[in-house]
Amino acid sequence: MTGPELTRRGFLAAAAGAAALTTTGWAPAAARSSDAPGVTLPPPPDFPDGIPLFQQGYENWVREIVFDDVWTCTPADARDVVRLANWAHAHGYRLRPRGTMHGWSPLTLVPGQNVEKVVLVDTLTRLNHVTVAPSAEPGRATVTAGAGALLMSVLTALQDNGLGWANSPAIGELSIAGVLAIDAHGATLPADDEAALPGASFGSISNLVTALTAVVWDDTRRAYVLREFPRADPRIRPLLTHLGRVFITEVTLQAGPNYRLRCESRTDIPWRELFAPPGSPGRTFERFVARSGRVEAIWFPFTDTPYLKVWTPTPTKPPQSREVTGPYNYPYSDSIPKPLTDLLGQIVSGVGSATPLFGQTQLATFQAGLAATGGHDLWGWSKDVQFYLRATTLRMTAGGGVVVTKRANIARVIHEFVSWHHARQQELRAQGRYPINGPFEVRLCGLDDPTEVTVESSGPPTISALRPRPDHPEWDTAIWMNVVGVPGTPGMPAYFREMERFMRSNYRGDYATFRPEWAKGWAFTDEAGFLDPETIEAVIPQTYRDGVPVGDDWDSARAEYNDLDPHRIFSNPLLDRLLP
Repeated sequence: MTGPELTRRGFLAAAAGAAALTTTGWAPAAARSSDAPGVTLPPPPDFPDGIPLFQQGYENWVREIVFDDVWTCTPADARDVVRLANWAHAHGYRLRPRGTMHGWSPLTLVPGQNVEKVVLVDTLTRLNHVTVAPSAEPGRATVTAGAGALLMSVLTALQDNGLGWANSPAIGELSIAGVLAIDAHGATLPADDEAALPGASFGSISNLVTALTAVVWDDTRRAYVLREFPRADPRIRPLLTHLGRVFITEVTLQAGPNYRLRCESRTDIPWRELFAPPGSPGRTFERFVARSGRVEAIWFPFTDTPYLKVWTPTPTKPPQSREVTGPYNYPYSDSIPKPLTDLLGQIVSGVGSATPLFGQTQLATFQAGLAATGGHDLWGWSKDVQFYLRATTLRMTAGGGVVVTKRANIARVIHEFVSWHHARQQELRAQGRYPINGPFEVRLCGLDDPTEVTVESSGPPTISALRPRPDHPEWDTAIWMNVVGVPGTPGMPAYFREMERFMRSNYRGDYATFRPEWAKGWAFTDEAGFLDPETIEAVIPQTYRDGVPVGDDWDSARAEYNDLDPHRIFSNPLLDRLLP
């Protein structure tokens, strides 16, 4: 897989079974030092002394990007990364930061690319320090973390100091630099009339950054150097969400006071009631948002009642709630019971008609798990309630994106999508086709509001999916909608392509805008994601020109990346097309 190009169709077919069944399949090869017998790649010449170099396999989380051997190194500190950058420039190599590899999009390595002159830089092993700086002044506390510090480590350190964030992804095993590269987010929108606590933000993690340090080209010295960028520096804005086009070595983020959350889970509301049009009576998604803000729904295919999660700030434990003192309180979501693996085996072998039963069995597994663990009503510190998925959960690929609009449009946006999705699934089912075998998922958060930043700020991240639109100040809400499925399912990429085009054409004008979710699937063709030239080279760049000033848009971000890394040592074949 590291030599001749592998076709995307063949690659996905080969990966399908392993991607779906987390207990079997390909696993990264053991590391072999550069001088060990059996290395398969030409040794990098004149590699910097004192930096361990080895050959090891690579796989992304969903196992659609798999390499048996890639050169990988472990720098001791940021100065080592600078040494690596200058070595790579002198010898025509590229460096790709490697974190937990938990992602869908090929922003590190591209399937089938030649990796003979690529070195992965392991950030997790030694670039992982975390230091908290509390403050008596509200909103002025910060945490400083190395690129490879896990989100769990960062939030644990904050919690130990009585601090936290309002918004966080559901998985703690993510590196902080990886989180910032793709503007990761949580499911946190404020309830009606709720204000952010000092130091908190309802937008992406990128909006919490107060300063960062990156490896950049210095034209005077004719070399790569370390440079610190405070949030007040306009040049930091493209770096806050950078897609891996920059190497961040350290970041400082603001923090607010920690708080208690109650999480209620239920599976008894019919989807037509939950996702009803705006203003409908009953137990609707928009009513839960008004009450609590923090809402997520997972609707398994060919089932009637979604799995709904609602988080509510609750200072005192309700009598009926179960207190939790650590994260990951849904163990049934971390392993796959035999009935599900049996159905998955049928699906990946081509028995699409097993899909309805697979969806129903997924829902039944969650219902039984909630009942068995007392998981319907949990209460604890924000970190412990927001982290609810381990990296071992069922691995599926994803399509979709984010709709940016005003809060009053929440019900309309969701209703329009689920109506299209349900109708299309039924049409295909009537034809005996089942391209989608995973759930529809929807969560919400706020935008990257500059007023939530507690230090002097030059503005929001330039190419964050959550960047506000100055021409539409009323747009204050991000609605993340994804559909997922087993990799290799016949017809799934074509469905995602059709879905992507529907979302882009439906959510536009004065109503809303549609943007990609950088970590997941986008630019679909009928064969796979990340391949459609029009989307990569024209549509996505234009999305980040619309409604923002010239000179502060996609083109200015691209120019900044090329100025800070003119030799493109921090790039890959996809980024060469997306950000030429």
